[in-house]
Amino acid sequence: MTKPVALTIAGSDSGGGAGIQADIKAMEANGVYAASVLTSVTAQNTQAVQMAYDLPTQIVARQIDAVANDLDIRVAKTGMLSAPEIIETVADRVQAHDLFPFVVDPVMISKSGFKLLKDEAVGTLKDTLIPLATTVTPNVHEAALLAGYDILTMDDVKQAARDIFELGPESVLVKGGHLDDDPEAVDVLYDGDTFRSFTASRVDTSNTHGTGCTFASAIAAHLAHGRDLPEAIDRAKRYLTGALRHSLDLGKGHGPTNHFFHLDADLAIAEVQSTAA
Repeated sequence: MTKPVALTIAGSDSGGGAGIQADIKAMEANGVYAASVLTSVTAQNTQAVQMAYDLPTQIVARQIDAVANDLDIRVAKTGMLSAPEIIETVADRVQAHDLFPFVVDPVMISKSGFKLLKDEAVGTLKDTLIPLATTVTPNVHEAALLAGYDILTMDDVKQAARDIFELGPESVLVKGGHLDDDPEAVDVLYDGDTFRSFTASRVDTSNTHGTGCTFASAIAAHLAHGRDLPEAIDRAKRYLTGALRHSLDLGKGHGPTNHFFHLDADLAIAEVQSTAA
């Protein structure tokens, strides 16, 4: 048998809940084969990111070349690209190997406040990588940093999507899960002409480590299956909601989502029944 191949280019999370580990889990859980390119190594757990070390650009480029020259990559997705030179290297190799569709998750800062994107790299991200994106998937905090102003309301979300779209991507998906005063988690997709909302009931859990990585990777997986972007987002959002509803109470901080909840027959049945209701 064979499977579509998805490539994640991201940093490592030693705690296993976010980063490239979450990407691989989410991609595989959504029916694709996940290849990976490591950009940085972090020392982190459910409580905090304690340290980060960037890999040399030569090995980042060689990893991309190695997998792209061997595997039929149907989609590529980025996560933590912390330095300008790493961003430039990834952008160059994505174009050289025609790694599209291309999902850019602009990972900028951890829940504990650790900067995963250096200040001097923000401009490079905006000028070099985001213009290549099939879709860019910032959460509200990341969208605020990219747009340059606070995002407090859904009108702010839409304006930020418009402004980020002006950077050159084909579309922008602003993830609204961090608008805590909203009883629903609403994500807004903007393609330059229209807005489309994706809504799910907010899951009452503190185990949210890696949700952004998981969501973007699930979207990438469904693009690799050949689905259009709205369907990919819809399927990924339903998957993430289930992974949050059955999240894992591990560690002393924010536990991870349960990427493989559907492999538990009882949880899978409960999720289908909840969705139907």
